This record gives sequence, C-alpha cells and structure tokens, in this order.
Amino acid sequence: MSSPIADPIQAGLARGWDVVDAAALAADRTIDADVVIIGSGAGGGVTAEILALAGLKVVIVEEGALKSSKDFKMREAEAYPALYQESAARKTRDKAINILQGRTVGGSTTVNWTSSFRTPPGTLAYWQRHFGLAGYTEQALAPWFDMMEQRLSVAPWPSAPNANNDVLQRGAAALGIPTGAIRRNVKGCWNLGYCGMGCPTNAKQSMLVTTIPSALDHKATLVTRARADKLVFRGDAVDHLLCSALEADGLAPNGRTLTLRAKHFVVAGGAINSPALLLRSNAPNPHGLLGTRTFLHPTVVSGAVFEQRIDGYAGAPQTIYSDHFLGTAPINGPIGYKLEAPPLHPLLLATTLAGFGEAHLQMMQQFPHVHAMLALLRDGFHADAPGGSVALQGNGAPVLDYPISPFMWDGVRRALLSMAEIQFAAGATSVQPMHEQAGRYTSWAAAKAGIAALPYKILVTRVVSAHVMGGCAMSADQRLGVVGPDGRYHGVRNLSVHDGSLFPTSIGANPQLSIYAITARLASTLAQTLTGRPAPRPIA
Repeated sequence: MSSPIADPIQAGLARGWDVVDAAALAADRTIDADVVIIGSGAGGGVTAEILALAGLKVVIVEEGALKSSKDFKMREAEAYPALYQESAARKTRDKAINILQGRTVGGSTTVNWTSSFRTPPGTLAYWQRHFGLAGYTEQALAPWFDMMEQRLSVAPWPSAPNANNDVLQRGAAALGIPTGAIRRNVKGCWNLGYCGMGCPTNAKQSMLVTTIPSALDHKATLVTRARADKLVFRGDAVDHLLCSALEADGLAPNGRTLTLRAKHFVVAGGAINSPALLLRSNAPNPHGLLGTRTFLHPTVVSGAVFEQRIDGYAGAPQTIYSDHFLGTAPINGPIGYKLEAPPLHPLLLATTLAGFGEAHLQMMQQFPHVHAMLALLRDGFHADAPGGSVALQGNGAPVLDYPISPFMWDGVRRALLSMAEIQFAAGATSVQPMHEQAGRYTSWAAAKAGIAALPYKILVTRVVSAHVMGGCAMSADQRLGVVGPDGRYHGVRNLSVHDGSLFPTSIGANPQLSIYAITARLASTLAQTLTGRPAPRPIA
C-alpha cells in the first residue's frame, strides 16, 4: 500500500505563503517589488527561484489558477479547461493548427510529458553563425544544463518503454533506424501515464512543485488569476504593469485592477503571450521584429492498429525517440523531423483523429489497440520555413498566423511515410495517417502509394503543436533580434524576456530543458546585476 502523497502546495499555504488570488479581490490593489515576473512556467519559475534566493523581492503573476495534486483527477474533461490555454483548443488564425499550452501555476511544465533534451549542437551553431550568439556554445551552456538537470531530477527513465513507445523502438530497429531513450524530469514516478492532466503524485518535477514553492519560501509573492494587460513605459523604462483580475472561472475580468511596480520586469508568459503583451504595451519595435519568427515544430500524427493491446494511456508517456530524420540532411536543407510516440487518451485521440461518423467510431472502438506516432518538423532554418507571427485581435487577445509552405508540406509527406513504414515494420495490421482523405492502409505498399498521392493542405491534414518558440528572438544585432544575448530587451533598461520566445529558431527538440538552462543563466546574470553579488545556486 502506497503512503499518502505529500502536497507541497497545501503545506506551503499552511506555512503562510504570500499568495494573492485576484479573483477574490474586493478592491483594486497596488503591489511593489524589486522584480515582477509575468508567467510562472519554465522561464518564469526558474527566474523566480534564482532571484528570490538572491534576496530580491519577487512578485510572480499568473493568469491561471493555483492547483495542486489534490486537483489532478486524471480526467480530461476537467484538466483541459482548467490547465490549458483556451481549454486546450488554442488554434492558429486559420484554424489549421491546434496548439497546446499551459495556463496554470507552473505553466506548460505542469501539463507536459516530461521529455527533457539539451539544445542540439547544430541549433546552437546556427544561432552563433546567424544571430551573433557567440556565447551560446555547448561548453558555455553545459554548466547550466548540469545545474538544472540536478535541480529538476532529469535522468534516464529506468523502466522498459510502454507498448506505445516500444512500437517506435521495434519498428525502427527492424528498419535499421537508430532510436534513443528520452530523459525525464521525475522523482518517484508511479508510471501512470496521465502527465498531461497534472501529476497526481507530485513526481513530475514541474515548476509547480520545485521552483515556485522555493521562491515562495523565500518571500516571493504569487498573484494568480490575473491577466497581464499592459506594461506602462516612462521614457526608456517600464514604470508599472497593469493587470486585470479575473472571475473565479479565470476567463472574464471581474472589474478589479492590480498595479505592479518594480525596479525590473521579466516577461515569461511563453511564446504567443509574451509577444502579445509587448505589442499591447507598444514596446519599442524599431525593426518590426516583435512577434515575428514564431515557431511551432509543426507536428503530424500517424495512427495504427495492432492485434495486441497497446493501451497508449498507460505508462510513462514518452520514453523513445528517433533523430534519424533530423541528422540525415543539412540543418538548412529539406526540413527534418524528430519522431516520438505521444500518450493516447480518449478525448485527445478523438479530437485529433481524422474522419467522421462510422469510420471515426470504428477507430475509437479499437482504442486499446491504437498506436500513435508523431513527427516534429524543425522549422526556422530555411527561407521557406520562417515561422509565423503573433498579432492582436480586436479585444487585445493574441492570435498566431502560421502559413504552411510547400517546403513544409514536403516534410509532412515524408514524415507520414516514415512513420507508416515504422508502424508496419513493428507489426501494425493497418495504418491511418491523420489526414481527412487518407485511407486505412493494410500494407506498407498501399500506404506508400496512398500517402504519396494525398493532397497536402490546411484543414485536410491534421497539424498540431505543443512547442511554441520565438517571437522575441535574441540576437546581438538589434536588426535581427528583440532582445540581446543577456535576455535584456533592446532599448528598455529594466525589461527582460525569459522564456521560449527568446529562441531565434525552433530548437528541433522538446524545449523545456533548453528554457530551464538558458533562463537559469540569464536569471543568474540578472540577479548579480541587481544585487551586486553572485547569484546563489538553486539546490534540489
């Protein structure tokens, strides 16, 4: 019999953490701090801990609510509206790409699948050549990766892959395609497989149970259910941040306003939300770069049916990957893609699955036997894969335009072919790409011919993404980037950006660990600048 799960959030609240639920405010409020951090995800959480350990008065602002393991019931219908942007239904302007992003304390780290990769060397070399990021070498970043891997218990997964991941491993091996094991940021994992709905055992070492509690224990203030509306500038500095308090459902404003004043402001709302805040604030944008070059790792999915049960919902969600199709072409050549196996849950599958009516029903009826594989396309390294751009809708909410070029559709076609071949090599009885006009192919020969003949266009080919990067690209050259290599916003003396929007391209891997390491470096430098002392090292 397992012992009861300790809940660090409830324990911290009982200790007297300073948490302001804006939904409960009865009047407007002003809060003063040394540093205001907008967002509590990978970048905001790491930054909050480092600055609080340095003795600075930190205020963290989060649009979502503060949840804990007692709230995580492993139920999709509850988790998606409570923990994701737009109930896990955020889309590009043309509705062609569905985007999964977190909206809760801990941000996407609370709901991601724990896959942890260092920034690929080829990506760093490209940044050095094209964006003047001379300090972003493997050697320079290695200590920061080491530090955050220790802090967040990033380690190889010791258990055998579940059946869903084993399909990728077995099928690739049969074809001579190399695979690798994915490291995960977990401690005492129960191998449940419901990471995307919030970890009910606090095994996932997200910001929710690591850096945010540490920051709060060091006198930080957390403001929840508060939407950051506008940074108000005075000359070349930010004077204050205006936030709308939200209703208890976290959607509509409740009429109360928070004014947050600080010596320094850190934007860490994630790609899409961070550029949108800066656009609403009329932040300096002399070269028109703000919100541009926003990347998604556009992702396509191949479904398959096996005679044996796959039970894709059970067990660690992602433990096997292949970079074979990233490494067999130049980084700026035909678009490459990373292969992984996502977890399968009924709602997630049903809303991604192609087809309607009887065909859709038949596939769902075989749910225990269904396997899925995904391909993450590495955008940002070719003139025909320039990413998208964040703009503001009439109500000030962000929307992402993301055109898909023929260059990228070519990658989609090749990726669907690769995945189908691997699935058949692993013993699939049928394969169905997530494409409205694809059939259920019962042989590799039929799939090869069918996939090659499909029309590739939006709203017919299913495209999704859980990795949003760029929009506030860093570069030593102000003509190429919104912020400098130190994360400081060009032209504003007290404003930094610390999240995935910094990346001047996609990275070609799940981005959380890259955000952790890079923002740890930036936050440590910022802490030393603000205090005049070396930043303390966070310890798990």
